[in-house]
Amino acid sequence: MSKLKESGYKALVLVEDIGLLIIALSTVIAISFEVVEMFKAMKVTLADLLLLFIYLEVLAMVGIYLKTGKLPVRVPLYIAIVAIARYMILDMKNLDTLRVLGLTGAVLILAISILAIRYGHTKFPYDNTKNS
Repeated sequence: MSKLKESGYKALVLVEDIGLLIIALSTVIAISFEVVEMFKAMKVTLADLLLLFIYLEVLAMVGIYLKTGKLPVRVPLYIAIVAIARYMILDMKNLDTLRVLGLTGAVLILAISILAIRYGHTKFPYDNTKNS
């Protein structure tokens, strides 16, 4: 039974690595498409820069996961904040006051979550020893 578990674990790790490779390649392709569009338009907007920042954060998240084997919780929260900011910038003319307040509230909640997670990691660090 031990060999079966070990084989299953190795298969899952392989599928994880393939999935991460697909995410990384897709992100690089998306970055290249965005850069080509900026060159075609001969203009770089703040929305373009924020989108590129989101792509870089996704690549950083994949890199951290490959290096440490752990998915950092804060990175997707950072990505969410940038995505909300980008949405607000792109659709500012069509946003009513209530929606702007809702979006800024969402950013505030995400920022507080990041602070809480960071505080928890510094005050209550993980025990790296395995309890069996």
